[in-house]
Amino acid sequence: MPPCVNPRTIAVAALVDGVAVIAFAATGRASHGEAVLAGLAITAWPFLVALAVGWLVALAWRRPLAPIRTGIPIWVITVALGMLLRAASGQGTALAFVIVAALTLGLLLIGWRALATLATLVTLVPRRARTRHPE
Repeated sequence: MPPCVNPRTIAVAALVDGVAVIAFAATGRASHGEAVLAGLAITAWPFLVALAVGWLVALAWRRPLAPIRTGIPIWVITVALGMLLRAASGQGTALAFVIVAALTLGLLLIGWRALATLATLVTLVPRRARTRHPE
């Protein structure tokens, strides 16, 4: 059974994921010379819906910072379901876009969790063990 997670940690993790998906969509629109704000909702909604489903399937609130147990399932579901929703809504799913989306969202959704885990591990190491003392 996982330890009790602070509700603030859960909220921040969900927010970071949402911002990551929106940043992905905004960057994609900008890189194609499209109006970022004008069409951001159209581009982002399939991935935001898929992200929410990913959170539910992965039970992300139990271990929101875990890169493997939580980050990977959220990433896979966000990409796969996001592409299905894009296709169902008449948006493009060219192979190049699928590859770029998979790589970018993987880096974003798993990457921040890996960094958070690393930062947590570093803070757990006693200061003395982190500091070299010549003897």
